Amino acid sequence: MIFRGDSCRSIVFFISVIVFLVSTNGTRASELLYPLDVTVSNKDLYIVDRNVPAIWKVTDGKLSYFFKGSKEFRTPMNAVRCITTDTKGRLIAGDSSTREIYRFNQNGQPKPLTNGNILIPLGIVDDGKGNLFVTDLQLGRIWKVPADGGNPTEFAVVNAPRGITIDVDGNLLVVSSGTKSQLVRISPSGQIDVVIQGRPFQFPHDIVIDKKNIAYISDGYGKAIWKVDSSGKIEKWLSGKPFVNPVGLAWQGDNLLIADPRAKMVFQANPKGELQPLNFQASEK
Repeated sequence: MIFRGDSCRSIVFFISVIVFLVSTNGTRASELLYPLDVTVSNKDLYIVDRNVPAIWKVTDGKLSYFFKGSKEFRTPMNAVRCITTDTKGRLIAGDSSTREIYRFNQNGQPKPLTNGNILIPLGIVDDGKGNLFVTDLQLGRIWKVPADGGNPTEFAVVNAPRGITIDVDGNLLVVSSGTKSQLVRISPSGQIDVVIQGRPFQFPHDIVIDKKNIAYISDGYGKAIWKVDSSGKIEKWLSGKPFVNPVGLAWQGDNLLIADPRAKMVFQANPKGELQPLNFQASEK
């Protein structure tokens, strides 16, 4: 049988749609599509994948779905962008599609915490005192949210805030992609101090802190991971290949995990700065 014209184009389009659906919403997958963020809980690794959309779980090197979102807009995890664990080891994720922060229960189901009051959450940190602090890229706010849920309150105003962490003194450290000061420190009382003047980073995304109070910052456009001490002294720690666009950061013991959505990979860097990709077995569900 020979197909011509519109019929042939329709068949090609139909096949393309099937391939797309299988690759993004099928029950099996062998690779990450667009990993944006990563966290660790009870030795298990959790990875935010914006393009599935889903949160992956890695146990003993095996990749499986922890929570698989829908392609339908305004449904939980349709546009999941960030993830962390609280001091009790519970997973908390931010989703811009539903403008919400979710905490997952023991059955792996998400509970909304703010009634849809945070527009584009890009970073979350738990202070261990019953509060979450969330960066909102769209509104340029740092929100304070009760850990068990409730109305968020404005804690600080920061233009284009992205990653957030807490240093050893209890201050918030926030990286920004839209100000002349790309790293600020916010005291528990809400006072904002500049840590780094100017724009040394091409496009900062995330930040974590180590036991020595040294901050590590991912720079997507710069294809780099930077180190910053408490005085603001900066050092380019890792850069270049195999990075394509490093974004999300998390600690796994003394090793730094780095999610790179363009490389479709999660990398691990040891304290010596030796970098290697993490390879996972294909999921079975």
